[in-house]
Amino acid sequence: MPDSMLDDFLAYTLAGTRPSAQESQGSCANGAVHWSWLDDGVLLMEPATPQPREASARSVLVSAGVHGDETAPIELLSFLVRDISSGAASLTCRLLVILGNVDAMRDAHRYRDDDLNRLFSGRHLQVPGSHEAPRAAALEQAAVQFFAAASNEPGGRWHIDMHTAIRASAFEQFALLPHTGKPFSRAMFEWLGSAHISAVLLHTTKANTYSHFTAEACSAQACTLELGKVRPFGENDLTRFAGADRAVRDLLAGTHDAAPAAMPRVFTVIDQITKQSDAFELLLAKDVANFTPFAKNTLLARDGDYRYAVRHDEERIVFPNATVKPGLRAGLLVIETTQDTLSKLV
Repeated sequence: MPDSMLDDFLAYTLAGTRPSAQESQGSCANGAVHWSWLDDGVLLMEPATPQPREASARSVLVSAGVHGDETAPIELLSFLVRDISSGAASLTCRLLVILGNVDAMRDAHRYRDDDLNRLFSGRHLQVPGSHEAPRAAALEQAAVQFFAAASNEPGGRWHIDMHTAIRASAFEQFALLPHTGKPFSRAMFEWLGSAHISAVLLHTTKANTYSHFTAEACSAQACTLELGKVRPFGENDLTRFAGADRAVRDLLAGTHDAAPAAMPRVFTVIDQITKQSDAFELLLAKDVANFTPFAKNTLLARDGDYRYAVRHDEERIVFPNATVKPGLRAGLLVIETTQDTLSKLV
């Protein structure tokens, strides 16, 4: 059973298989890696022998499937487990693999009751009847326990949360960094550059995403990666995300330190459009791409007396979505801040 689990962690998880207590841990990669099955879709992998100090000091959480229909990164993560277990990919640090909303993955839906990536940092306590609430609590606990044994050295804690966007984007692959009030890390930006991530979005307020939770509660260098568009299982061209996949593998192998050919462009959130009622209108084409620019005074949304018009010379919209529940974000507005941000990295 362990071999089938590691060879295809995705299929094993979707099938709802749970190992017996005797089969919940073992060794792979010819004894070089020790693994432990912790929960549905949660797998800990660690080198079986002591590693060089700079590698052993690193603990990396890689998650996918927090939205159940975002299949490309889920497949990438399953292939990563397979390659580590066979020895085809090197592991020199602690790794926690998480497939997020497993029930939604089984349904081929984004979620059942509530967007799981809005329920972290304790927000699941506000919706105790939600199907997703127990999973949010379990994933918080998994991260806290994993990072409790992690190094406190700079660069010792990483969380890469992989997603795909609902719609097309002017930048096909981009990242979002949570707001913690601390300076942004040069190591993270260089890693994103090596992953061929062309744009980075900086949040300016706290959120209830998984990457924000690990950044704030676990002191992790955390990012959300958006890799292409939502497609069904088996219909992804994974070669499009080879840069991000290679960067994750290099991080785990301890070979990611080369400077990237180019740093990403940087955009900072300056406002958001909030859906206040069912009368809400988003005055955009349904297929408008993420990071589409709009000129000053352009009216983007209205909802009763509420209006949102562009205030800067240029603002770009990200994640426009008129179908969210009232009270939730229907779009983010960003402006470019590349030079200023890159000059302040630490």
